Amino acid sequence: MRSLHFVVFFSALITTYSTSTAVEITKGINGLEKAILRQTQGTSVEVYLYGAHVTSWKNEQGQELLFVSSKAIFDPPKPIRGGIPICFPQFSNLGSLQSHGFARNRIWTLDNNPPPVTSEVANGVFVDLLLKPTEEDLKIWPHRFEFRLRVTLGPRGDLMLTSSIKNTDADGKLFTFTFAHHTYFSVSNISGVEVKGLGKLDYLDNLKNRERATELGDAMVRLM
Repeated sequence: MRSLHFVVFFSALITTYSTSTAVEITKGINGLEKAILRQTQGTSVEVYLYGAHVTSWKNEQGQELLFVSSKAIFDPPKPIRGGIPICFPQFSNLGSLQSHGFARNRIWTLDNNPPPVTSEVANGVFVDLLLKPTEEDLKIWPHRFEFRLRVTLGPRGDLMLTSSIKNTDADGKLFTFTFAHHTYFSVSNISGVEVKGLGKLDYLDNLKNRERATELGDAMVRLM
């Protein structure tokens, strides 16, 4: 089994999805809390409160769709290797913070009273996790915020991550950030994988000292 490492990079994403309460909160590896979302046809998602880190997404046949390294260490403050790490407030090492920021190294809280949602995903199962800066965080990144992550398992087993970052600075001071859902997919034959829809977009090639280039084809095939 090979792994496909695919980064989706955003500046911000704010959307909402529908509600359900079919969520189990339990203990995972090393006693870390996690939420398990299940649909009636057998699909499931697991997300740890440590890092708001999705570590499992299974289809109706029980096949794992995400890749988590066998060397992953569930031991804070070390980040979990694989799954879907949350990169915030800095993606990669494009700034003064540690690589990919600190959100993936923090314990998030479960919101038991999430805001109203729309009916875009009927019968969806979801959980809302929240992150606010600690006093130690403010020393290295002096901006107050509320990061809300909604993890939704749709009725057909589709997984949706919805991130909303709110500026809570009392003086209204603006700040900028970089962010990513840093997804690792598990695939049986990586040579048959295509990523579509990125044609004519610019990107930074990490293998060439972040040299800027333009994607020429509509579909990309990356052998790793």
